[in-house]
Amino acid sequence: MPILVSDDAPDTRTSRVCLTPRETKPARTLVIGDIHGCSTALELLLKELAPQPGDTLVTLGDYVDRGPDSRGVLHLLLEMETRTQLVPLLGNHEILMLDARDSLVDTESWYGVGGRQTMQSYGCMDKPDWNAVPEEHWAFLRKRLRRWHATDTHIFVHANANAMLPMEDQSDDWLFWRRFDDSHPHFTGKTLICGHTAQKDGLPRILPGRICIDTWVYGEGWLTGLDVNSSTFIQASQRGEVRRLSFDEVRMLTEKA
Repeated sequence: MPILVSDDAPDTRTSRVCLTPRETKPARTLVIGDIHGCSTALELLLKELAPQPGDTLVTLGDYVDRGPDSRGVLHLLLEMETRTQLVPLLGNHEILMLDARDSLVDTESWYGVGGRQTMQSYGCMDKPDWNAVPEEHWAFLRKRLRRWHATDTHIFVHANANAMLPMEDQSDDWLFWRRFDDSHPHFTGKTLICGHTAQKDGLPRILPGRICIDTWVYGEGWLTGLDVNSSTFIQASQRGEVRRLSFDEVRMLTEKA
């Protein structure tokens, strides 16, 4: 009976049998659009995406407000930091939550755009109790969220980017508040991936050089994930549904709508 050894085994007295090398999956870049407190959809989507330690998972911001479980969403994201290469971006709703805590915006104004549901997820009803939010959640929101992220081929932002400016020169207005309707292909030739502008038909919007993956999960839509390597959209809903769509399928469905 020959002893199974690897090709680089130093012992020449053993009989060699060539073993098929184990296939190692290339590291992926995964992206998730606006979550808005929808932890059920996020948990389903993460199971489908199954991020590995070597993968990069970019989340496009707006983790809080509107949906029922902002607390649960932040808990899941903190957990993902221990399991994969998480790149969490800042969204305008995180800005509003932090500004409300710092009295830079009126609490009622924040409550009117979904802040009430956020504080309810922490057990607060009529008035916010900032101490009800765990310190690790505040630290995540204040210290670990990035303005933007870029690779050799893609730019990731929450809302939009000025097509004529380098990313380090982008204003807060463009990165966190501008709608996708104002977008143009970036001068670098990189594909822009963003959220912020809800696509209420539940389909990502694909335009030359840019893609919006906010698909209205807190309404009647979907939470969209994108596997950049395979150009595949994976979507999950608060209703417990999951579906996969190719770019061609999204274009076809968009044309029919």
